[in-house]
Amino acid sequence: MTIAQLCLLVACLLPVGCAALAKSKGFGKRRRDGGFDNNAPRAWLARLDGWQARANAAQANSWEALPIFMAGLVVAYQHQATPSTVDLLALGFLAARLAYVAAYVADKASLRSLLWSAGLAASIALFFVR
Repeated sequence: MTIAQLCLLVACLLPVGCAALAKSKGFGKRRRDGGFDNNAPRAWLARLDGWQARANAAQANSWEALPIFMAGLVVAYQHQATPSTVDLLALGFLAARLAYVAAYVADKASLRSLLWSAGLAASIALFFVR
């Protein structure tokens, strides 16, 4: 497995980690006591506030960021781009996304936007590497 492929795997699992963070408020509690409601998970998540709500929003954004990253990797591999360059861009994307989630949960809006832009830039760059 290449570094870029490992980054892809982690990026695919990142939304799951965000969901776990968002749902952590309800872990260990019964549904009637405010615990996670698996019968109506979206409604339960919609009622969250604070950092858990932001973790849920980071989950949604992580899913949204994934297609362009995957497409960028496909195009880079089709162009037989230099593997080290692809790996560096994939690492850059992943680092930006991990920091993005942390900034989102910590309510650092400006930093979050900057990190979102960095992740997008790394994904777009994958389309142009040779």
